Amino acid sequence: MIEVQSLTRLYGKNAAVDDVSFTIGNHEIVGLLGHNGAGKTTIMKMLSGYLEPTRGSIIIDGISLSNDARSAQKHLGYLPENLPIYPEMMVADYLDYVATLKGIPAVKRLGAVREVLSATDLTQQALDPISILSRGYRQRVGVAQAILGEPNLLILDEPTNGLDPNQTEHMRQLIKRLARRTTIILSTHIMQEVDAVCSRVLMLRNGRLALDQNLTDLHNSKTLLLRASAGAPSLAAYLEQLADVASLQSFVAADGLMHFDIHLNPNANIDTAANSVAHCVIQAGAELYQLQVSAHDLDQVFREVYDNGN
Repeated sequence: MIEVQSLTRLYGKNAAVDDVSFTIGNHEIVGLLGHNGAGKTTIMKMLSGYLEPTRGSIIIDGISLSNDARSAQKHLGYLPENLPIYPEMMVADYLDYVATLKGIPAVKRLGAVREVLSATDLTQQALDPISILSRGYRQRVGVAQAILGEPNLLILDEPTNGLDPNQTEHMRQLIKRLARRTTIILSTHIMQEVDAVCSRVLMLRNGRLALDQNLTDLHNSKTLLLRASAGAPSLAAYLEQLADVASLQSFVAADGLMHFDIHLNPNANIDTAANSVAHCVIQAGAELYQLQVSAHDLDQVFREVYDNGN
């Protein structure tokens, strides 16, 4: 669906985006994360054709953006963070205007507008001036204009920015419905948003791609948390001899128990390793109080990516 190779954007001598490459398949929902200035908006502008890259290539649905931008743009919809809508226009009139700009034929225009009004639950607001809509409904208008023409790629920049919890949940459900027929790139500062709707995450740091990982794999931590009775000095030695163990840290906690953070090798099977750890506790003559996989959430990964980059 999307092939990005060595994408670079320079402003003078400063690289806003520096040699970024990735591929996104059909119907994926991919979260684009990074601190302010990491290059997220610049990448989205280049993907939409609004901004030309200094170097690199973008291919959308087999069409090179640099060779045939107009054809490639017919396959995408874009919701910028600050959508330039016209508050004095009625919702339906605004969407008809956008449909005209997108080149949707006049005979198909009414049907296209009706379809996106239904998809975004805006039918009841079709004749309302945009100026009287709540922030949540304005965001829906933004999504509606982005999905006009049934694009194969949808780029959403902070789609839940400023929404209340109820509006946010409605937007999440809408994004999931849209993913049944389109590929979505979602940029946000809210980690819960990515966890709620995305299947994969791209993290940018200083204009470079620092992480590209499936969320399921990301959450599958390779660290075991062990709490066992103190007074068994041989336990650490037994654990260090296990083939699945890459390293471990231990300390005596305030509760008087030994706490171990056991880091496993990348290819280790969690269940097999946990069984081996339990046997070590028995061999060492200690008592087992707790053995579980250590939680590995997106916030933690984000901090690790940025801490390791300093």
